[in-house]
Amino acid sequence: MITIKIKGMSCQHCVNSTHKALEAVPGISNIQIDLAKGEASFDGKVDIQAAKEAITKIGFEVIQ
Repeated sequence: MITIKIKGMSCQHCVNSTHKALEAVPGISNIQIDLAKGEASFDGKVDIQAAKEAITKIGFEVIQ
């Protein structure tokens, strides 16, 4: 499972937006968003950069 730290999520709407953005990235499955930890986890053989770009496009910051 791949985990990405995300800065800026503050509510359930943020969680839903992040989930939807990651769903649109080909190859990602089993998406889990943890609002309290500020993390998104998912499975799949995917370019991690594509996942990070999907998150930044909706206005959140990916923390390295």
